[in-house]
Amino acid sequence: MSERVMKKGNEALAEAAIRAGCRHFFGYPITPQTEISAYMAKHLPKIGGTFLQAESEIAAINMVLGAASAGARAMTSSSSPGISLKTEGISYLAGCDLPCLIVNIMRGSPGLGGIQPSQADYFQAVKAPGHGDLHILALAPSTVQEMADTVFLAFDLAEKYRMPAMILGDGLLGQMMEPLTFPDRAVKPAEKQWAVTGHENRRGRNIINSLYLNPEELENKILERFARYAVIENEEPRWEEYFTEDADILLIAYGASSRVARSAIAEVRKNGVRAGLLRPVTLWPFPKKRIMELSRKASAILTVEMSMGQMVDDVKLAVECRLPVYFYGRTGGMVPTPAAIAQKIMRILKGERENENSL
Repeated sequence: MSERVMKKGNEALAEAAIRAGCRHFFGYPITPQTEISAYMAKHLPKIGGTFLQAESEIAAINMVLGAASAGARAMTSSSSPGISLKTEGISYLAGCDLPCLIVNIMRGSPGLGGIQPSQADYFQAVKAPGHGDLHILALAPSTVQEMADTVFLAFDLAEKYRMPAMILGDGLLGQMMEPLTFPDRAVKPAEKQWAVTGHENRRGRNIINSLYLNPEELENKILERFARYAVIENEEPRWEEYFTEDADILLIAYGASSRVARSAIAEVRKNGVRAGLLRPVTLWPFPKKRIMELSRKASAILTVEMSMGQMVDDVKLAVECRLPVYFYGRTGGMVPTPAAIAQKIMRILKGERENENSL
């Protein structure tokens, strides 16, 4: 059994990546994720791995593409504006069907914004992580323990489906310290038969490419990829539930916001309010089927986010607009409080529905 230790979220994630078999990290420092780069810089060379601080975020993501092409477990990490610079490379990775891990420890935005926690990159991760018809796996831990556990899952899913995976954390999760136990699992990544590692005439030559000048050929590649996406949407959604068995008002929140939502639910339940929580662990694929099932027992849904409500439309689509979906959030680096969420729940139950999307 692994020893229980105390670590920051960023450091727990980095240590988990090493234990998960990642030996190649390419990045560029930016608050509030710099501890990931610093940890990798200190520990990867000790085990024969590669740490390289690239000259830019653009260079870093393209180095990940090169390492992933050779079949290596490779990753990069950044924060909101840095991820924006990486999106061209993320599209190339998706177009080449390459697995890798990208970590976004989100900060207040748009622009340079601020260094406080945020969840305003939801749209970017699940709707437009790069140009073209594509998806990437998007996973959202809510504890330091999950910051570590999700790394193993992200690498495994990325390799299973040959696509990039992104872990969406935020400044709160990245900087907080909590006790955790690392999975007692030694990982030796399997050899990839599709990788460009040299063949010595033992097999045909592999080519990694995202350029198809014949539109019919490109369309067929995209259709094949979307058939794979359909399998993922059916088989890989993950979520956690809290007091959903009898929930009259269902809260949907992910990441750090879900922790605040749980506290609010515990408070209103003391007063007899039947509130529950569904926490998406995978933001793509989104757990829409389970949300629909739970919505049949509820009278209203409340999404809680550290943004202006980027997940709200996905929740509305999941329930096919069959019941009211409300929103409470803070943005710009502000964090919701349990008291404010509890107050919003009580207003909804009292029928104050004239402004569903108010902060």
